[in-house]
Amino acid sequence: MNTGARNAELEQILDGIGPRLRMLRRERGLTLEALAAATGISVSTLSRVESGKRQPTLDLLIPLARTHRVALDQLVAAPASGDPRVHLRPLHKERGSVLVPLTQYPGRVQVFKQVLTPRQPETVTHEGYEWLYVLAGRLRLILGAQDFTLRPGEVAEFDTTEPHWFGPADTSTVEILHLFGPRGDQAIVRTRPSTTDLAPPPAPHPPATTS
Repeated sequence: MNTGARNAELEQILDGIGPRLRMLRRERGLTLEALAAATGISVSTLSRVESGKRQPTLDLLIPLARTHRVALDQLVAAPASGDPRVHLRPLHKERGSVLVPLTQYPGRVQVFKQVLTPRQPETVTHEGYEWLYVLAGRLRLILGAQDFTLRPGEVAEFDTTEPHWFGPADTSTVEILHLFGPRGDQAIVRTRPSTTDLAPPPAPHPPATTS
C-alpha cells in the first residue's frame, strides 16, 4: 500500500471515531455535561471530537473508552459492515480469571461470560444493576451483610449501589453469565405461571438468592 492510500485509510478511520463516540453517548442517554463530569474532559472538547473538528488522541480516547466500558479498539475501528456476529475476544484478568464480552457495543445492558478463579472477597459499590446466572461451579455472593451460595441454574440480581462481591464459593473456578445495566436496567425474571394457566400456582418458595 502506497503512502497516499495509507493516509486516506488513516483519515477514514479518524473520521469515523467522532460519530461512533456520539452514538455511544446517546445510547447511554448521557449529555455532554454528564460525560464531561465522568471523564474530566471539557464539554467543548467532547463536542469538537464528536463533530470531527478536533482529532482524537490517546489521552482523550482512553478515559472515554473507560467511561463507556468498551475496548479502545472498538472506538477506533468499526465492526465489519453487515456482519451481526460478535467476534469474541477473551480478556485474561488477574489470577487466571477470564472475561468474554458477548455484546460488541454496549447500549442499555452489557453481557459477559466470566470464568472466575478463587480470590479474597473485597466488596465494592458503583452505579448500576447486575444479574448473575451460574453456568458451572458454585458462586459465592456477598451482598451487604448477607452471604449466599449459588449453584448451576440459579440466578441473583441486585442493585450495585449496595456493597457486593462475587467469586468462587470454594477452591474451584466458577463460570457465570453476567449482565450489567449501567443505568439501573433490570432483567425481568418470570417465576410464576401466567393467569391463563388452569393449574393452581404452587406455594410460594422464596429462592435463596433474594434478600
